[in-house]
Amino acid sequence: MSKIVPVGVSARHIHLTQEHIEALFGQGYQLTEFKPLSQPGQFAANETVAVIGPKGQFDKVRILGPARPASQLEISRTDSFAIGVKAPVRESGNIDGTPGVKIKGPAGEVELQQGVIIAARHIHFHTSVAEQWGIKDKQLLKVRLSGERGLVLENVIARVSDNFALDMHIDTDEANAAGANNGDTAEIVD
Repeated sequence: MSKIVPVGVSARHIHLTQEHIEALFGQGYQLTEFKPLSQPGQFAANETVAVIGPKGQFDKVRILGPARPASQLEISRTDSFAIGVKAPVRESGNIDGTPGVKIKGPAGEVELQQGVIIAARHIHFHTSVAEQWGIKDKQLLKVRLSGERGLVLENVIARVSDNFALDMHIDTDEANAAGANNGDTAEIVD
């Protein structure tokens, strides 16, 4: 049985706590939805912030909502060089011991002490699909991208939950290396 998954290319973005949203945009501020994302209840917000590192900055970094328990900036390896932050490859939410950055919004600034990561490539599976395909949460998979410059990615983390929809997330560096785009498909080969 072929195990085909849709590909989502994840550009740099930031997740923020409600406290940080209010510090950056004003007391009581609520994010507004620009467009829904592949995962149920998740959205790209209209709001953006500037992210400032020791060597450079990125303006207009998209915030993804809703608010999270911890603020986290997800960038590519190329991005990490550009702003001068040695971001480790981590699963989303695993931010202990990671570097921080300054975030600037229209109403203020926040200095993150930690939270900058290069998101580990992963596939979101709804529990029913994972069971049907014999895939366990946190299992490492091998996945073939068949883009213009097709390649096989190893160590793709399976993330299984009743709250997920089937979607593979890779960053812009990985997508560019394979010539892959949003909406392409990939095949789990191992």
